Amino acid sequence: MDLGLTNKVALVTASSKGLGRACAEALAAEGAKVAICARNEADLRRTAEEISKITGTDILAVTADMTKPEDINRLVEKTAAYFGALHILVTNAGGPPGGDFFDFDDAAWLSAFELSMMSAVRLIRAAVPHMRAAKWGRVINITSLSVKEPLAPLVLSNATRPSVHGLAKTLANQLGKDGITVNNIMPGYTRTDRIVEYGEAVAKQTGKSVEEVFGDMGKPVPVGRIGEPGELGALAAFLSSEKAAYISGASIPVDGGAIRAAF
Repeated sequence: MDLGLTNKVALVTASSKGLGRACAEALAAEGAKVAICARNEADLRRTAEEISKITGTDILAVTADMTKPEDINRLVEKTAAYFGALHILVTNAGGPPGGDFFDFDDAAWLSAFELSMMSAVRLIRAAVPHMRAAKWGRVINITSLSVKEPLAPLVLSNATRPSVHGLAKTLANQLGKDGITVNNIMPGYTRTDRIVEYGEAVAKQTGKSVEEVFGDMGKPVPVGRIGEPGELGALAAFLSSEKAAYISGASIPVDGGAIRAAF
């Protein structure tokens, strides 16, 4: 299937590893020109080189922190200037730290809101004018299954990530007339560096292998395993495509069926 992404320009944030990288690689493999960003310049440059080698696509790497408004504006403008346009935005910023409600003070709550919500607000605000100019655009927010099914140790994520979904639904209504769709992807437990580190810590505590730990994590999931980053990347590429022009305002899980809710 030709997704119609050849020469489209995409920006994927927090993309030196994990889900962000998987989205960037999937878009580049479909022929899109891709900008990636992260805070660690060494990791970012290495990822850009690896994706470019795998896909044969020019990758723009920009060091940026998603909690800094000036970095976000610079990132968007540099992407548009380098490639001459911006059609696709994948917002991704990792997650706030885990913990109990009483573990966090006001500063921690404000920091979580800056990371999860305001990064998306600022990125979309900066990117949409370029999409309007092109009369075509795709906004995809990477959030979490915790939006639908709150996870006990992740109160900051449980409380702040749903705000991104409210924003997306509002913008889907507002931007549809401009040829811009807005959707959310909700990943479940996926084999990212963060989950690997967690698996290694549990393995040390229990004497199990990391793969045994992952097997235990996958047992409650209907498909019987945790996810792979590329499985989410494939959905991001499809939602970015011409084929997905009639999908907007949707929140789609990539969780192996882990969310129990019917709606």
